[in-house]
Amino acid sequence: MAVPKKRTSKGKRNQRKAVWKRKATVAAQKALSLGKSILTGRNKGFIYPGAEESETEE
Repeated sequence: MAVPKKRTSKGKRNQRKAVWKRKATVAAQKALSLGKSILTGRNKGFIYPGAEESETEE
């Protein structure tokens, strides 16, 4: 027979939600940083085809 599980406290629930939201913030910061480095030309670990390469293929 099924037995009800123990109730999760408000603190645990809020902590889980905070961790989940922080992951989104960190991912957004990384994406913004990568975009800025691509635009300025300082990217080192990301290969992005420039405008010159795509025009020469045509």
